[in-house]
Amino acid sequence: MERKKNKQPKLHLKTGDKVLVIAGDSKDGIGKVLSIDMEKSRAIVEGLNFVKRHIKPSAQNPEGGIVKKEATIHISNLMVINPETGKAARTGRRANAKGKLERFFKKTKRS
Repeated sequence: MERKKNKQPKLHLKTGDKVLVIAGDSKDGIGKVLSIDMEKSRAIVEGLNFVKRHIKPSAQNPEGGIVKKEATIHISNLMVINPETGKAARTGRRANAKGKLERFFKKTKRS
């Protein structure tokens, strides 16, 4: 029997993480991850990378207009902020005592 493989990439981010943008127009911005698109490896970060969208008049919005909203950022341009130190840090994976993988910060070696 052939073994099934998980097609989703392993990400260093989770929803709710505080992250630093390390490249792009929003460089050096800090925000919270609102959602992650696993297929495209992109995340929406609260308060960063705004784009303008032109909205057509409709029953819900009779005036239409221009709306500013957050756009996605590729996760390679995001770094998790370590809550202990308050600085951006690299992360890794290791097995905990129960054998389940957990994320840890490479400099401090803590989860």
